[in-house]
Amino acid sequence: MNDTLPFYGFSTTPLELISFALAATTVLLNIRQNHWAWLFSIASSATYAVVFFDARLYGDSGLQLVFIAASGWGWWQWLRGTAETRLVVTRLTPTGWAWALAGWAGAFLILSWFLRTYTNTDVPHIDGFLTAGSLVGQLLLARKKVENWHVWLVVDVLYVGLYIYKDLHVTAVLYAVFVLLAARGLQAWSKLAGVKA
Repeated sequence: MNDTLPFYGFSTTPLELISFALAATTVLLNIRQNHWAWLFSIASSATYAVVFFDARLYGDSGLQLVFIAASGWGWWQWLRGTAETRLVVTRLTPTGWAWALAGWAGAFLILSWFLRTYTNTDVPHIDGFLTAGSLVGQLLLARKKVENWHVWLVVDVLYVGLYIYKDLHVTAVLYAVFVLLAARGLQAWSKLAGVKA
């Protein structure tokens, strides 16, 4: 599944193409708040874990394992909500934003140190920063917070550059599409929450 093949001028692998299709389906279903998005998220995370490990993006590879667990939790959240009511799209409070940014910063420091110290990656800082941001985005998505789309916009733009650098061109295209889908998700969820994008 990891033999290189040409695809519309890019060099890719069958596993990267499968991961691409699964991940694109995940985001489209997330925008529609369809709980089946979480199943596709689990599948795409499993395949992308292998793709990223082969590219020495260990933070991203490990992140996929976290995404599998978080997707199970997110699926539960979307189906069950809380004991009182089903989960609906809401906006973060200023305190929620502060916690999200502090979590991102703390996770970045720990992950980049770990990747620089214990792996042979050539991009420990950006890998750590984007891995930490993705964790925050995933948590906010699972709780149906509008601001998850803000996080994904930042993260996805930066991932495009990282994946081009790592010669994962098909995945870079996917993340460019994710930028557009995140903008669409932000607009759709902002209307649901009655807030401006």
